[in-house]
Amino acid sequence: MVAPMIEVQRLGKRYLRGGQQQAISDLRERVVGWISRPFRGRSADPDRDFWALRDVSFTVERGEVLGVIGRNGAGKSTLLKILSRITRPTEGRAHLNGRVGSLLEVGTGFHPELTGRENVYFSGAILGMKEAEIRSQFDRIVDFSGVEAFMDTPVKYYSSGMRVRLGFAVAAHLKPEILLVDEVLAVGDAAFQKKCLGKMQDAAAGGRTVVLVSHSMNAIKRLCNRALLISSGRMIVQGEPDAVVDQYLLQARGLGRGEATFPGREGEPFNISRVSVTDGGGRVLTGPMEVEERICVEAEFRLERELPGGYAVMTLRNRSGEVVMMSDNRDSRESAGMTAAGVHRIRIEMPAPMLVPGTYSVSMALCRPPKGSLFRRDDAVSFELADTGGIRSGRVGYIYVPLKWRSL
Repeated sequence: MVAPMIEVQRLGKRYLRGGQQQAISDLRERVVGWISRPFRGRSADPDRDFWALRDVSFTVERGEVLGVIGRNGAGKSTLLKILSRITRPTEGRAHLNGRVGSLLEVGTGFHPELTGRENVYFSGAILGMKEAEIRSQFDRIVDFSGVEAFMDTPVKYYSSGMRVRLGFAVAAHLKPEILLVDEVLAVGDAAFQKKCLGKMQDAAAGGRTVVLVSHSMNAIKRLCNRALLISSGRMIVQGEPDAVVDQYLLQARGLGRGEATFPGREGEPFNISRVSVTDGGGRVLTGPMEVEERICVEAEFRLERELPGGYAVMTLRNRSGEVVMMSDNRDSRESAGMTAAGVHRIRIEMPAPMLVPGTYSVSMALCRPPKGSLFRRDDAVSFELADTGGIRSGRVGYIYVPLKWRSL
């Protein structure tokens, strides 16, 4: 049996909120950090732990093109950085069976003081290629990149588009067995994007393995054999690209998601487990509602231990992601009892008429000053208010306040 080109098992990456994660510039500090690490132990404040990835497992076969999709901050780039050996995982393992070429950010791996020509040879050497091999591909790299007039100019003077053109050309033509690409289609014109798609298709047809992170759902459907969806550091689903993309779009727009439940995470001290939007009669919304109806948002969360000074926050955003309003339960009479360990439920009511027609999403967070958000569910549910052609039809803004006017 042929081994997979990429094998990921229960991968996890934990960061420390507000911790000492800045770069260490002094060798003495680095050595002291290594020596003292066994004596520091685990963070004494688990509230500060943030899992960018948790319990992610999958395999990628030779010649397969895997698409990775998800919202900003879902953990996609962290995954590729671990696969590229830029970042070490906190738990789990990632085994890659072949030479890896990666384009994770604009100009990744380029030395700004070196020219484009020098960086091509520099990148090839990092991949373990001999000078003769690089020279044989050099003209093709330059032609593909379209920056031949600037090959003897230091890369620090390149625009972001020029850097990504040359970076992709290098990664694609120096024949790595595994190609990792993060959002290369976000930079460059339509013609260059088309060339990138064609090159990745050629790479897969030639037996190379490609992992592509992209917000272009058309590219994922067109190029990939399989896709996986990541949300809040967890892999939600993997399978046929069309089905995975459809689920992502449903999640992103929140269509049909008047209620959502979320599984608990092992080791998390706080967890928001359910969020729903109901009308005044307690019915969960499954479609557009009239603007004259009262809106209620209900949430359930669990505290594994006491959260002194903690409170819940609801954020309402419009279709463009702009904040319409925020509300918290710090001043409610029941809030004092919501700091104890256990399951808690809250309910926020918005009187009608209040909001103008449109689509809105609801995010929930558990907070505690001065650290702010400890746990959150972004765009957990959404709802739509129908434009019935009434007095607020075509109004500018988000909130409608029916004040009484009179002439003096």
